[in-house]
Amino acid sequence: MSQPFYFEPMLENPMALDRLDLRFRWGSYGIRVLRCHLTSFPAGTVIDFHHHSEFEFHYIPSGKGKVILDNVTHLLQEGMLYVTAPGVSHRQEADEHEKMDELCLHVDFVKLEDTEPEADSGCETQAWGEAWEIAEAEACMKQLSDLPHVPAFDRQEAMKCFLVAYEAWRDNQLGQYTIIKQSIIQMLLRTIGAYKADHQGLNLPARDMKSYRYQLAVQFIEDNFRRPLTLEGVADRLQISSRQLQRIFKEQANISFSEYLEQVRLKHVCTELLQTTMTLEKIAEKSGFASSNYLHYVFKKAHGVTPNRYRDQMHG
Repeated sequence: MSQPFYFEPMLENPMALDRLDLRFRWGSYGIRVLRCHLTSFPAGTVIDFHHHSEFEFHYIPSGKGKVILDNVTHLLQEGMLYVTAPGVSHRQEADEHEKMDELCLHVDFVKLEDTEPEADSGCETQAWGEAWEIAEAEACMKQLSDLPHVPAFDRQEAMKCFLVAYEAWRDNQLGQYTIIKQSIIQMLLRTIGAYKADHQGLNLPARDMKSYRYQLAVQFIEDNFRRPLTLEGVADRLQISSRQLQRIFKEQANISFSEYLEQVRLKHVCTELLQTTMTLEKIAEKSGFASSNYLHYVFKKAHGVTPNRYRDQMHG
């Protein structure tokens, strides 16, 4: 018994994605999708030599046939793909006795020079990853241009992205545009991967782990200072030892964990003293102190006056 056709859902409306005006930015490139569809060549069909001014990606989900590239004839079978760059002539033939299905993607790339960031500018957009995307898109475009004009096996299953994009459109999924955009980009990257066994990406910038863990700890303290917090408990959250976390606070803030926690709580106490009429007992409870007496002691040590005196002075 033959296996069901994986792309059968697309047979209902194989040209659906062609009707969408898909244009989006990826890094410093504008990408315009001209065609993205499933087609079928009946047995014996010949598509004579032709070329396009854009990239065309051909995927064979079923059937067999031939393609002539650079005057060399290559046999095609299920699971193969090939890419024709702008201006590359090719001739396609379905097998004499068997139809050949093809998933076809035509993409036009436009370089958008104004999107390139200035080196070491430290701009906000780069901090959120834009520089990485620009570099990845640039690397992808270069490798696409260098691909050999021969078929390859779809080792990274690029063609499955067609069905992901189609079903996002068919089901009117939330975020369908983003899903389709990501599917197109995945087709490009996975197609390159089909040709390059050692295909590698960029060496992305690594975090400063001490600074990163310090920021995580600080954020956790800011969010939870009202609760009972311990050095051991926060360290456990970060999956590091308490000794390591204590060392991080000394290096990053030049104070201990407990001193930092106390500063956060006292800052909140000052705000409550100035903006509310709550009793010291209530403020202590809301600020994470074990008792009003302990808060009284810690506050006077830090500010030189008692909490009530501080409130009177500020209001006065």
